[in-house]
Amino acid sequence: MENIDTVTRIGHFIDPAPLVESGKNWTRWAGPLISFLILVAVAWQLRQFDYRSVADLLPSSPLFWTVFAACYLISPACEWVIFRRLWALPASGFSALVRKLVSNEILLGYLGEVYFYSWARRNAQVSAAPFGAIKDVTILSALTGNLFTLLMVLVSAPFLGSLHLGIDNTAFIASALFILISSGAALFLRKRLFTLPRRELWFVAGAHTVRIILSAFLAAVMWHLLLPSVALSWWLILSTARQLLSRLPFMPNKDVVFVGLAVFLVGSDQQIVAAMTLMATLILAAHLAVGALLALSALAHGERAG
Repeated sequence: MENIDTVTRIGHFIDPAPLVESGKNWTRWAGPLISFLILVAVAWQLRQFDYRSVADLLPSSPLFWTVFAACYLISPACEWVIFRRLWALPASGFSALVRKLVSNEILLGYLGEVYFYSWARRNAQVSAAPFGAIKDVTILSALTGNLFTLLMVLVSAPFLGSLHLGIDNTAFIASALFILISSGAALFLRKRLFTLPRRELWFVAGAHTVRIILSAFLAAVMWHLLLPSVALSWWLILSTARQLLSRLPFMPNKDVVFVGLAVFLVGSDQQIVAAMTLMATLILAAHLAVGALLALSALAHGERAG
């Protein structure tokens, strides 16, 4: 309880004054508003959703769906472990973290953090002032991802040029420099940026590291289950490369580059394209289904407890 008390005491000093002064007034409508926006986004996406192509591509393996569910939920599960340590987050907080994920994916990046903050402010058993913890966890998530990306850039840079995949070297270098500078600035200003105790920051960084590794592994297993003729070791390499490409900010046509890399290693372009289409469609369908269910549940219960 000492760690939780410490975080709570620190939180009282780090919540922005406008948020503290407004009390719970804005949190009463922030949650329902975001839930309503999720429903609007779901309805809009469903207008253009290709149900027939999804039905034709659906795998029948129970193992695939188990791995898919684990991969989809790994991010909110990691955050639940983090906030469980910081706040003794109850089990009901997991659904709030899933809704945070959906809000970021189908509405607007970091809108999920706004929702989760409003949810935490409405739940007295979580924390009186959770802004600082949410901020630190979000920054460390990006910083940990950036550091892994830099590591992968150093490892893969000598090989990407020899593969002739059409990667723009200028964009590649600019992306790496941007990540290096932004990460270096965050580390240099860490005393101003972070508010949690050092021990908690190391725990959060470690949890994000585990999340990144597990995400890459589970993604590789899913690709292997879709195309079992390709060895799992190749999919591990491709999954890591896909994470690298997804985090480089100035790299255009990332999916095209990934397909080129996959075809070079695997040698079956039609199967790769079909598998990529399937995965993108399944992830979107999961966002829409989970978002609609959670938003309807939240509105039905008046957003009392997320």
